[in-house]
Amino acid sequence: MGKETDLLIEILSDRAKPPLERLRALVHVFIRSECKEAAVRVALDDAAPLYRDAPEAREAREAGDPVIEGFMEQVLPDTPVSARAVIGDLIMTTMTTVGKQFSEIPRTRDEIDVYSDAMAEMLCAYLLSLGAK
Repeated sequence: MGKETDLLIEILSDRAKPPLERLRALVHVFIRSECKEAAVRVALDDAAPLYRDAPEAREAREAGDPVIEGFMEQVLPDTPVSARAVIGDLIMTTMTTVGKQFSEIPRTRDEIDVYSDAMAEMLCAYLLSLGAK
């Protein structure tokens, strides 16, 4: 599994912390990681289509699926499974897309922290608006 998948599993699986606190932590760590790895990611853009289709990439994505599903069940237990799947996918897609775009410009630690705080609060507000526990 990839570093990002391991990180996702570790943070979202820590049931000692409330779900929204875990989501905030995940956003911060993820955005920092995206910024740190931006130069490598840009260099590999040409290989991305090959990588995205590789069995290893698919396996890494699928390894995180049950963790995201479990997290979504905790945070939105009264929401139908199909809706939770869409919500979880939307959150993960938002994080990866925004993280990639944000990290394309070199950022200071303060800029990363401010942006991560704002993104985490946006995602938490979304979940709270849906009845998050």
